[in-house]
Amino acid sequence: MARQARVKSATGIYHVMLKGLDGRNIFLDDADRSIFMEKLNKAREIGGFELYAYCLMDNHVHLLIKEGEELGTSIKRMTVGYVQLHNNKYGRTGHLFQNRFNSEAVEDDLYLMTVVRYIHCNPIKAGIASCLEEYPWSSYHQIRLAYQGKATSLDSGIIKDYFPTEADFIRFSEEENQDECLDNRSKTRWTDERLTDLLSQNPEYRNLGELSVDKRNQLIRQIQQETGGSIRQLSRVLGLGKMMVERAVK
Repeated sequence: MARQARVKSATGIYHVMLKGLDGRNIFLDDADRSIFMEKLNKAREIGGFELYAYCLMDNHVHLLIKEGEELGTSIKRMTVGYVQLHNNKYGRTGHLFQNRFNSEAVEDDLYLMTVVRYIHCNPIKAGIASCLEEYPWSSYHQIRLAYQGKATSLDSGIIKDYFPTEADFIRFSEEENQDECLDNRSKTRWTDERLTDLLSQNPEYRNLGELSVDKRNQLIRQIQQETGGSIRQLSRVLGLGKMMVERAVK
């Protein structure tokens, strides 16, 4: 089953979401978030991408970046080192992030600002903050500092060009909105019936028990990446044990 090609951005700007494998938390405390920010800033320094906005949630990360080196290379730079440290700290092994990150091309200034607002509003929509100022792990505070002439780790010029004053930026950020960006668009749930129908189109999935372990695991990982199906759902639809599926996708 071929992967859908990633949509290339004419501007080089992408809204990226990194998700924990099978919904697991990727940050268990603020020290974890600090380490991830160190890896992010180091990847930015080496890879030459521009960082416009970010938000670190418990089980996913939003980034708004302009590509320097190839996007996937930059994402790998920031995640591989973090996963190693995370696994050592918590005595675990294997993958932490979903193998394929989600991204959408951002092609115009208005949508770029919408994505900025959407990213910053994530903690409010998740019910863990009542206002933008309450959440310390987004770029909202840094953008406001940039308006005040203070140094930050962001490339905030594009935002300051769009909103001439800090008050303009705050007003836009706090506007009631129905913004729908990357993760809302990707939350379409695959029913068991739809997933079964998809798998029926590939005869290899009807004979998983006859394949080598490596080939079987490859196919399980492939369908998980294509559909975002949970381990429990894949186990049910494929007729395999939950532990077998879990080992395949880790």
